[in-house]
Amino acid sequence: MAVRTVLRMGHPVLRQVAEPVTEFNTPALDDLVADMFDTMAARNGAGLAAPQIGVSQRVVIFSVRENPRYPQAEPVPETVLINPQIEPLGERTAEGWEGCLSIPGMRGMVPRYEEIIYRGYDQKGQFMERRVSGFHARVVQHEVDHLDGVLYPQRIHDMQAFGFEDELSGHEY
Repeated sequence: MAVRTVLRMGHPVLRQVAEPVTEFNTPALDDLVADMFDTMAARNGAGLAAPQIGVSQRVVIFSVRENPRYPQAEPVPETVLINPQIEPLGERTAEGWEGCLSIPGMRGMVPRYEEIIYRGYDQKGQFMERRVSGFHARVVQHEVDHLDGVLYPQRIHDMQAFGFEDELSGHEY
C-alpha cells in the first residue's frame, strides 16, 4: 500500500480522543491497516496508532521481531487491535525506556503496568483477548495511549530521564 507521514508531537490530532471503529471487514479499514504496517516497517517501529498517521480512529498495530530500535526486546506477535480496552492485573509497574515515531530521536523512562489483559477486535471484527506482560504489555499500553491523546512524555515521572537518544546513550540514569 503506502508509507504515510507520521505526525509529530504538537499536532492537534495527536491530542484528540480517537473515534471508535463501527464497521469492520471493509476495504477502507483494510487499506488503513496495510498503510499502518508499511509505515511502521519503514520506520522500524514496534507499534503504530492510526492517529499518528492522521486518522482519528481507535486502531493500533504492533509487532516486534528483530528491531534495531529495540534490540533487546522479546518478540511481540503481529497484531491489529481495534477499539481496545486494557485491564491492569495488579498495581505493579515497571519503568522502561520508550521512544515514539511521533517524537523522533528521543527516549524517556516510562512507568507501565507489568501485566495486563487487553481486549478488542481484529480488522475482520473477530474479538480477541490476551494476557501479556513485559515488553508486549508496554507496547500495547503505549499505543493505546495514542488513542486517548496521550504521548509517553506525559507519563514520565523524572524528566531527567528524558532526552535525545544520542545524548542518553552511555549514561546511567
